[in-house]
Amino acid sequence: MKAIKLTLSALLLAAASSSAIAADVGVSINIGDPNFYGQINIGNFPRPQVIYEQPIVIEQSRVVYEPIYLHVPPGHAKKWGRYCASYGACGRPVYFVQDVWYRDEYVPRYRSYKQDKHHHKHYDKHERRKDRDDDRGHGHRGRD
Repeated sequence: MKAIKLTLSALLLAAASSSAIAADVGVSINIGDPNFYGQINIGNFPRPQVIYEQPIVIEQSRVVYEPIYLHVPPGHAKKWGRYCASYGACGRPVYFVQDVWYRDEYVPRYRSYKQDKHHHKHYDKHERRKDRDDDRGHGHRGRD
């Protein structure tokens, strides 16, 4: 009997540790990736092509929220009541952007914006460094 309990305990421990290891494996997908699903910031983009003309609200809220734009997998918009909690948006008005618009309009502009922003940040950092007049590296040690 002890041998059976010991064997079962060892099997349970092995199963638990293997599932913990499997839980550590993750995939990171960011906005601008064609496989990203979630809220997107429209910002200065033109109004997106949406699946439904009116925003969808599953649970009426006492608080009035601005509508949000979501890119969701096929089928999630049709059965929004089943999926809204996954996005934290059951009480919010939601517009679902069309996949074609997200992929062909939003993603390229978003990537271009991010690259431009990164380039300017990199350029500004080097310009500031070049313009500093603190006598670093010129043989001066802060003495007269």
